[in-house]
Amino acid sequence: MTLPGKVDIREVCLRDGLQIEKPIPLSAKVAILDAIVATGVREVEATAFVSPSKVPALADAAELAQELDRYRASHDVEFSALVASPNGAKRAIAAGLRSIEYVVSASDAHSHANVGRTSAEATGQIAEIAAIAADSNTSVEVIIATAWDCPFAGPTDPQRVLDIVSAAVGFGVNRIAVADTIGTTTPRRVSSLISQVRPLIGDLPLGAHFHNTRGAGLASAYAAVQSGVTRLDASVGGLGGCPFAPGASGNIATEDLVYLLRDSDIAVDVDLSAAIDAARIAQDAVGHNLPSALLRAGDRILG
Repeated sequence: MTLPGKVDIREVCLRDGLQIEKPIPLSAKVAILDAIVATGVREVEATAFVSPSKVPALADAAELAQELDRYRASHDVEFSALVASPNGAKRAIAAGLRSIEYVVSASDAHSHANVGRTSAEATGQIAEIAAIAADSNTSVEVIIATAWDCPFAGPTDPQRVLDIVSAAVGFGVNRIAVADTIGTTTPRRVSSLISQVRPLIGDLPLGAHFHNTRGAGLASAYAAVQSGVTRLDASVGGLGGCPFAPGASGNIATEDLVYLLRDSDIAVDVDLSAAIDAARIAQDAVGHNLPSALLRAGDRILG
């Protein structure tokens, strides 16, 4: 087994982390953003351009996007936003984002709950979103949600994931990721699916997104790295979850992931102490305890 020398972490606290929370002021989001950028992370998912009625916590997407320029000038950070439609892609690009993510659920039931479309209909919109992005020199990543299990329909047939991956590659997207939306997968299942996905994507970067809902998120992330994944999403404090998937809570915590990778001799750009500080700020902003292990116990070296 050969582990990669480095894994890139995308910080998703400001989008995935906050989307199931009650709305917090823009000033609180900026405070979290300050702390996140201070960790040294190179990729930050800043917000989502989606329906404010469905995700009120992210209704200020355009306003938050206006805050990003001052970070771009002084830090080497790529900011991205999630979109749910071609119109969302246009709004994100108009707000200055040059990296977007489009989520397609492999489950029809979850896709209907999430975006009101079947999985095939959502897949069909990849072409238009990729074209919109290409016209504006914007990168687009397709994230396949419920890649292992759906909260409504149970286990996901891997072929559904592979069909979406093949379509996305054919439409010319820049990156692919698979997501364990409800935190049910395990290392064995992670390795199996990724081994089927990788031959389909050629040289495209492959990322993964895990929730720690059932305690297997970090183990699954490590299995993904063992299978060749070098991009992982994480959220400071373990904040987050899917508002359209009952019982889905708790992204893998950035600081917990950094602790695991660092002690496995895998390089990351994120400073562990700064990530714990950011988790504390996020916890104060939302006003309740977060599930991060290091937020409770601290680092064995740094305390």
